[in-house]
Amino acid sequence: MAPPAIIRSTTSLRCDAKVIGLIGLAHATSHFFHLILAPIFPWLRTEFGLGYAQLGLLMTVFFLVSGIGQAVAGFVVDKVGALPVHLIGLSLLALSALGLAASRNYAMLVAFEGLAGLGNSVFHPAGFTILNKRVSEPRLGHAFSWHGVSGNIGWAVAPIFLAGLATLSNWRIALLAGAVLPFVVLCVLVYFRRDLSTRQAPCPPPPDAAAPLPLPVEKMNPLSFIGLPGVWLCFAFFLITAMSAGGIQSFAPSALQALYGGPVVMATACITAYMLASAVGMIVGGFLGARTVQHEKVIAVAFAVAGLLSVLVATGTVPAALTMLLLALIGFGAGIAGPSRDLMVRAAAPPNATGRVYGVVYSGLDVGLSLAPLLFGGLMDTHHPSGVFIMIGVFQCLALFTAIGIGSRRSPAPKPTGNVDLAVPLAGKH
Repeated sequence: MAPPAIIRSTTSLRCDAKVIGLIGLAHATSHFFHLILAPIFPWLRTEFGLGYAQLGLLMTVFFLVSGIGQAVAGFVVDKVGALPVHLIGLSLLALSALGLAASRNYAMLVAFEGLAGLGNSVFHPAGFTILNKRVSEPRLGHAFSWHGVSGNIGWAVAPIFLAGLATLSNWRIALLAGAVLPFVVLCVLVYFRRDLSTRQAPCPPPPDAAAPLPLPVEKMNPLSFIGLPGVWLCFAFFLITAMSAGGIQSFAPSALQALYGGPVVMATACITAYMLASAVGMIVGGFLGARTVQHEKVIAVAFAVAGLLSVLVATGTVPAALTMLLLALIGFGAGIAGPSRDLMVRAAAPPNATGRVYGVVYSGLDVGLSLAPLLFGGLMDTHHPSGVFIMIGVFQCLALFTAIGIGSRRSPAPKPTGNVDLAVPLAGKH
């Protein structure tokens, strides 16, 4: 059977907004589960007599399983469709929270945290495939922008929700309440399944839109994308940026306190400023991504500024009152790069391989997030807090060079006919 034609039409704003909102809701749930255990570590430490290394291993298990599963999930998405895989992921998250709430020993925590990682693995290949196939071309930059913002919302809500409930009741009740979130989102996605299906035509275009034209796609080996250098440059880019983000999320508060003194709450507030500014940067980045095809240049400038500011923080010479502003500017730069990053990966994906490419490339995020605590924790254990921000800056600058390398492989894009999306890959001929 011949592969389906790629059709890109200018769909209505209402239809695009619905798809973007639904996928954003699912993505926020995914990020909520990144922190399903971290906010209740103090209760788990007391309940099971665990050390910090054992608690940290739970996070490593989550991201390692997610990274491996993400690469596999991409193939499944391309085979059976994105929506069924998305629904399975939400179901696994709900089951994992129920299992964690019922855990009686450390082994059960490890097993169900691994199940949560497996559920988390589907959200990037499935979500981005739906966005690419259901959202009109002019709004994709904004779609990717909101996708990133929704993830930050999930991160922000999890500590307040879980630690708050654990304080008011106990940690098991907090996890049981956490299981409700993916179940509710699952029901919402099932209700709107026709809007999210990638097996049927997109929403009808507005009356003044040009009629979409089919673009035949050649049959290709399902593994042929593995030989494309652009795909692996994207993987390296994601791994490097995840190492930088992981350093900020895990040990930047401790490093700031060691470098500048002051109360813990002030150092933590700096990271909150980073996250909020990152969300604002993603919104701005959505507009920039929609106005340019040279996404690597947006990324290069954003990470160059963020990297230099990170090194400046590392010197310990900045007035303590300015550290929050500098962390906010670093977050803003990282946020601006987000939508352009996702559009860059989209351009690297060969026709009919969107799920596979997003699965492999975004597994670099999970690998980086699983390795970052080991590197930055080692720097803190050896009393090198400045090294935390130096390495964050180094990783941001390395990401700059990988982005430029990806951009240099871009093939000249042919002129589109009407509103057809030609989906020209970054990685050269195939």
